[in-house]
Amino acid sequence: MTSDPAPAHTPAAPRDGAREGTRGHDSARRLGPTRVLDIDPLLDDPKTRIVVCCGSGGVGKTTTAAALGLRAAERGRKVVVLTIDPARRLAQSMGIDSLDNTPRRVKDVDGDGELHAMMLDMKRTFDEVVEAHADRERAAAILSNPFYQSLSAGFAGTQEYMAMEKLGQLRARDEWDLIVVDTPPSRSALDFLDAPKRLGSFLDGRLIRLLTAPAKLGGRAGMKFLNVGMSMMTGTLGKLLGGQLLKDVQTFVAAMDTTFGGFRTRADATYKLLQAPGTAFLVVAAPERDALREAAYFVERLAAEDMPLAGLVLNRVHGSGAGELSAERALAAAENLDDAGIVDQETGKAAFRNSPETQGSSESPADSDTATEAPAPDVGSPAADRASADGAVGQLTAGLLRLHADRMHLLAREQRTRDRFTALHPEVAVVEVAALPGDVHDLAGLRDIGDRMANGGPTGTA
Repeated sequence: MTSDPAPAHTPAAPRDGAREGTRGHDSARRLGPTRVLDIDPLLDDPKTRIVVCCGSGGVGKTTTAAALGLRAAERGRKVVVLTIDPARRLAQSMGIDSLDNTPRRVKDVDGDGELHAMMLDMKRTFDEVVEAHADRERAAAILSNPFYQSLSAGFAGTQEYMAMEKLGQLRARDEWDLIVVDTPPSRSALDFLDAPKRLGSFLDGRLIRLLTAPAKLGGRAGMKFLNVGMSMMTGTLGKLLGGQLLKDVQTFVAAMDTTFGGFRTRADATYKLLQAPGTAFLVVAAPERDALREAAYFVERLAAEDMPLAGLVLNRVHGSGAGELSAERALAAAENLDDAGIVDQETGKAAFRNSPETQGSSESPADSDTATEAPAPDVGSPAADRASADGAVGQLTAGLLRLHADRMHLLAREQRTRDRFTALHPEVAVVEVAALPGDVHDLAGLRDIGDRMANGGPTGTA
């Protein structure tokens, strides 16, 4: 571990010589004077207690969270990774048959640390909150209520809220010295920031307060209030919602009345936990326009909410081991191969003209063409075999050059996209993670991702 790490909420300082890349227009360049995020000091710092991986869907948040957790554990920390991704591949990559709402220890982790993993069970977490805030009889009434069952399974924002609720539970247990959170997939990466307030506002809304008013009065007085003061409203709601649903709602809010304060208090506490020193947000993105636009929105929102941003993890960045060869030069070379006739396999003339049999002849190729057409070599002759081989090599070489040109165009496009982001947010520390040739299926793959994050960028031909 580092001897004097920076605070968890302070972006890492730039490394010396922060990645000067090649200068060609289409060459594979790394980030220029951008602040470079050092992952290891962040993970090693004992003051870092929570790392939240957030970003739009499909950018590798879950894999990033798992790789960070594994790296931290193998550097000596006791880590739990909370994921919302139901895909079995993550559990399999950690050597676990399945993940559920209970942290499970991951085997075969090197070093002195520990890695535990769990997957959010939204309804079970909601049930745990109810059980924690109500006595046994009232909790049973709430858990069996049809309206509650619908609310806990599908209310907008419930998953996001419960992810943060589970985070609060894990932090309160103080069993792990680092919690890594994979935020829920959603249409907007900002949803989970709003979820605690949204659910708290719902439970504290006017309709809920109105429906709980009869229960607060209690007994016949409550029924009288309901029958006289609310008859018009309940009649209208009964027509809109259905009498049974309205009854379920009223029963639910009556049973939940004493727990509403608990929900609101926990929502506020969770929000403050996200703002506290010791929490570090990592925005995860891919070098694509939409993903980085979402990342920019997230960076701005985190700043507005005074939440500690550690930096940006830029996933799936492509590189090339032949960056000095530009796309234009590669395409020109491919065209030259075509124009030179090396890939002309129809007559084999080009190969025959350059064959050893014609070398040293006093006739120039032009004289040969004007005087007497050189006969094509017989099929199966050495000259014909050479012509065929040269044609195949030429076709393959031209194809590879065009593939390289496509790769260099991709690198240039990714670089322009990165440059736009860093121009807007030069204060954000960034680490590049080279693209992998395939999916991650085991701990070795997660270690590889961790190594790439720590080393900071695309190398070779990834």
